[in-house]
Amino acid sequence: MSDTAPEAPPGIVKCLVWDLDNTLWHGTLLEDENVVLSEANRELIIGLDARGILQSVCSRNDHDIAWARLKALGVADYFVVPEIGWGPKSDAVRRITDRLDFAPGTIAFIDDQPAERAEVAFHLPEVRCYAAQEAATLLSLPEFSPRSVTVDSRQRRTMYQAGFRRTDERERFAGSSEDFLRSLDMVMRIGRATDDELSRVEELTLRTSQMNATGVHYPDEVLRALLACPSHEVLVTTLTDRFGPHGAVGVVLLEKHGRAWHLKLLATSCRVVAFGAGTIILNWLVDQAALAGVHLLADFRATDRNRVMEIAYRFAGLDEQSCDCRDEVSGSSGEDVLLLHLTAERREPPTTVRLIAPDLADRAPPRAGLPD
Repeated sequence: MSDTAPEAPPGIVKCLVWDLDNTLWHGTLLEDENVVLSEANRELIIGLDARGILQSVCSRNDHDIAWARLKALGVADYFVVPEIGWGPKSDAVRRITDRLDFAPGTIAFIDDQPAERAEVAFHLPEVRCYAAQEAATLLSLPEFSPRSVTVDSRQRRTMYQAGFRRTDERERFAGSSEDFLRSLDMVMRIGRATDDELSRVEELTLRTSQMNATGVHYPDEVLRALLACPSHEVLVTTLTDRFGPHGAVGVVLLEKHGRAWHLKLLATSCRVVAFGAGTIILNWLVDQAALAGVHLLADFRATDRNRVMEIAYRFAGLDEQSCDCRDEVSGSSGEDVLLLHLTAERREPPTTVRLIAPDLADRAPPRAGLPD
């Protein structure tokens, strides 16, 4: 049992914060510079990382000496935003939580000292605390067992580490925001979803709220059915730059009709709003529709959080204009969903990112009888 047992069913832990002395390693570093890491704890570190659970350090030690030992043991790279110093551990755990922008209830803390666990639990009651001897059981606990491990989960640590380097660079950059974006050497790839990516697509439709055009959740079985349907496109957007991967950052669900394409969902991760990912994807889609000689129709359901997405749609030119092409999708959207319309015209490629994307258009001439 943990010192602070959560109510069942427990939420998934997003970050485990390790004490070092007699917890992560055997021994006390200030007394023995050759403290050792057990194979069991090494396997635990690797196992948590493979599940997409971040790990950090909260220890009373000299930072440089402790970090050098973690490097010598070959595990330093597994830990993000470490807090190694001499203040209260609750303060250090709080700084880790704030830096990661996680809710305290998604943080776990492991320490061999009951007094340290009690101090953290008192000041941060939502943080789950575990005794050092419980380390061997963590991988079997439900709170450390995500329902699915997505492609992005397996590289979550590297994405966060890249994000911190990116932020540090932005703070030092003297030019404009657009110049900074160009300096990142970003590459955006839009591609048809694979089986391995479906869990991440489902996750994006479920968790993304600010940049989700409808707020509709598409479960795995629905996505698989759409993948098998010739008239549908299930597209995933990934983004990388010179600092590393952003992972999968966008999803497009598109149904093709004879005179119009129906954009059922556009959702992007909130962490790439500053890079203009949603606008880039939308402009590419409009350009593809223009090449195919069809109009673009898009579902939009206003929520209390997706105002930014509504602005992106309106700025792109989507509106309530009447058009005969609407008849092809009439009644396919819910009562509270607006079906927005755009007469597609060619769009210029983005200037801040290199875009690699499939050709959705058949390049046929505009269809006869399609109203302008």
